[in-house]
Amino acid sequence: MSELIHLRCPTASLVLDTIVGVPAIRYWGAPLPADADLDALVALTSRGISHGQLDTDPPIALVPMHGDGVRVRPGLSGGRRGGRHWAPRFTCASIERIVSDAVDEAVIVARDDVALLELSTRVTLTAYGALVTQVTLTNLHDDERYLLDDLSITLALPERAAELLTFTGRWTRELHPQRVPWTHGTWLAENRRGRTSHEHPPLVWALTPGSGEWQGEVWGVHLAWSANHALRAELTPEGRRCIQVGELLHPGEVSLEPAGSYSTPEVIATYGAGLTPASWAFHRHVRTRSHRAGVDPAGIDRPRPVLLNTWEAVYFRHDTAHLCRLADAAAAVGIERFVLDDGWFGGRRDDHRGLGDWWVSPDVYPDGLGPLIDHVRSLGMEFGIWVEPEMVNPDSDLYRAHPDWALTTDGYEPVLGRHQLVLDLGNDDAFAYVLDQLDALLRDHDIAYVKWDMNRDHVQGSDSRGVAGTHGQTLALYRLLDELRARHPGVEIESCSSGGARIDHEILRRTERVWTSDCNDALERQIIQRGASLFVPPEVMGAHIGPPVSHTTGRRHTLAFRAATAFFGHLGVEWNVLDLDDADRAALAEVIALHRRFRPLLHGGDTVRFDLAPNGPGSTDSTPDAVAHGVYATDRAEALVCFAQLRTGMSLTPAILRLPGLDPDRRYRVELVPLPGSSARGRIAGPGRSAPAWMDDPIEVSGAQLALHGLQPPPMHPETAMLVHLTALG
Repeated sequence: MSELIHLRCPTASLVLDTIVGVPAIRYWGAPLPADADLDALVALTSRGISHGQLDTDPPIALVPMHGDGVRVRPGLSGGRRGGRHWAPRFTCASIERIVSDAVDEAVIVARDDVALLELSTRVTLTAYGALVTQVTLTNLHDDERYLLDDLSITLALPERAAELLTFTGRWTRELHPQRVPWTHGTWLAENRRGRTSHEHPPLVWALTPGSGEWQGEVWGVHLAWSANHALRAELTPEGRRCIQVGELLHPGEVSLEPAGSYSTPEVIATYGAGLTPASWAFHRHVRTRSHRAGVDPAGIDRPRPVLLNTWEAVYFRHDTAHLCRLADAAAAVGIERFVLDDGWFGGRRDDHRGLGDWWVSPDVYPDGLGPLIDHVRSLGMEFGIWVEPEMVNPDSDLYRAHPDWALTTDGYEPVLGRHQLVLDLGNDDAFAYVLDQLDALLRDHDIAYVKWDMNRDHVQGSDSRGVAGTHGQTLALYRLLDELRARHPGVEIESCSSGGARIDHEILRRTERVWTSDCNDALERQIIQRGASLFVPPEVMGAHIGPPVSHTTGRRHTLAFRAATAFFGHLGVEWNVLDLDDADRAALAEVIALHRRFRPLLHGGDTVRFDLAPNGPGSTDSTPDAVAHGVYATDRAEALVCFAQLRTGMSLTPAILRLPGLDPDRRYRVELVPLPGSSARGRIAGPGRSAPAWMDDPIEVSGAQLALHGLQPPPMHPETAMLVHLTALG
């Protein structure tokens, strides 16, 4: 069965061809007419046969098969006993179409009657522009298992997508972009950390040369999976381009018994004219697929409470009276949620011991957590708590009783990380223990929020059978979160993993927030949060105002710069508010009140980013001296924009900030938003400097003018920022 399938939405078209059984992308880009001649499309874009090629030239399928003769890395790798059936070839068996106002979807089932395998591919194009693909492989053999080495999804891209935007990082420096030419051969990033990792987040973009935030064509690809993965971008000698993503499986990790199946993680992709409009599909996908969507009428867009995290205020020095005073100070500046971090349980007085013993420490809290929680609640704040349920310290009651519950390999001395091991949640008894402990904690206390941490890579982690355990551990984590959700539907959960080492759309189906980075340095955060904004919306991105001197870098920043940076996320405070003098206390309260004023816009609008000249005319330095970003209301009635000067530039005057994407026919009131430490014009421009005329008084101008000629930022000191508010008139 061969058929051409046209999936459409307002921003994109996808044309699939089933000529090789498994569907292949013939076109993915700007919308085609509903009555587009698909046969003509294939005829016009089919490739001839040149010398040195096979007699056929099949398209690159979503799961390319070596047996079809396509010259890219196969998307399916595996075999039966003795290596048989290692190169299957499928034929299309059925096609089902599902079309509604929300989705345009096709389910294509292909079979190989020789290898006795079935491949079912579900391709969905949502109304908001997200392309969602998932593949399921089923073993049809009655007697033999199929050992699966790899099942990945491959998205063919046009030849003009000649550049790649990828991301790298480390602890406290996540999601830093790398833009490179897409040259012949393969770009490869593999992650074996057992979490999405700091180094290789599961995200890659392809771009036409010259593309930016608002121009050119871009294609974004994200793997919604919270553990090991591989990302590949291949350019073949024939000039074909494709991006392949999938779970990275350890040897023997997935074996399909007769009638058994394996489903890939979902691949979420987007196409658009510029990175900013294209990233909105990723954001809307998170908002639509949240576990609260359709259950909580407010969905994930309900107000995100401003929180205080106690970690940098007390570390492991827990004392109820001191924490109550900290809560008093937090409530006084407008904090809405008080989160008790590490150190409240078992023998956990430092990071060497106690993980796994999830009961309130009688040594630190002789009267339990009740008095502290009651005090926090009496101040009008919610109470949150830190846990790390996937881990165990060897120095813990749990490990002493059940050393076999650790995800280690028999016969080898385990490698420790942060003095801890991974707890095997794939072990039914270990799973039940953790579920019971967390269920009791949430049942017996008025807890509204859980900061769920995960601080250790998987290393030589075998399950109770001696088989690599990361795949099973990840599925068990999802089951654990789902079960806790069912029992405590009102509790919100944050995904934290040494900062930003577990950020993906699948974990966000079960959580309301991700901790973007353990680094609260505002200078570092400007780039980290910009990278994160390319695939997650601001309301799920934890962003905290730290102390004047950063805990992780030692840099000193003004409150104005720290606040302007943290504004564009789920705002929190990680600063010992008991140390504040009267001026700082009043300034922090003003910042929080300002954030709450703009919160509906910040957490419900469209995130926007702007291209600036890197370092003045003629500069070849790719490191920006300034960045600009913001949020537009979805109806374009309002906007809040941040311009941040990161360092000195070669030009004495910053580059013009043009603001595309507003309603060109509406007039907007443009005014500076005062922030503590930069509310006066001179504090932004610096002593002895003059500011541009628009900063003296609000100016009214059309959206078209803001896009075409923009506005001139003032001369600014390094590591300062300003906020600009735009309000549509009439």
